[in-house]
Amino acid sequence: MNSLSLSPALRRIILEAFILCVLSVAVGLSLNFKLIFNAFSGKAISVPGYTSPVPEKATAENLETSPSFPMPVSLDELDELLALDAVLIDARSALSFQQEHLAGALSLPFADLNSHLVAFKQQVSSDQTLITYCSGYGCSDSFELGERLLKEGYADVLVYEGGLPEWKSAGRPLEGAGQ
Repeated sequence: MNSLSLSPALRRIILEAFILCVLSVAVGLSLNFKLIFNAFSGKAISVPGYTSPVPEKATAENLETSPSFPMPVSLDELDELLALDAVLIDARSALSFQQEHLAGALSLPFADLNSHLVAFKQQVSSDQTLITYCSGYGCSDSFELGERLLKEGYADVLVYEGGLPEWKSAGRPLEGAGQ
């Protein structure tokens, strides 16, 4: 008997395990279809319980309940917030910012945050609504920058997850040396 051959009972167990895995994946995909479709189509993933794109200003009463992480906003929500004088913050490197960035954005590279933070805090008031962004859905710098800004006392910090790629594909204006 060949040492690589499997007993019929072992083959059946492997087949049953494979079928269970396939069924589990199929059920998971069918239950999360909208979430998966939104992620692959470049849309922001909605956060349960978050209904307004306009954040509530921090007060002494609600300071303890303010979020410890920045909430995501979509491109449409971004337009509304910019109309209310929100500030766009580019979390990408200074070189990337110089090449191209969202029109009106300020540069605060997450990789060099410690050396730029003091000047940023002098330039931008802690009661401003800030919207961080970076290189799209795969980039975590905007979320990490948002978390740090919240810890530094900025109460209204949001993240534009689509970042530069979604902005460009929507035909929005860019600034920088590459434009």
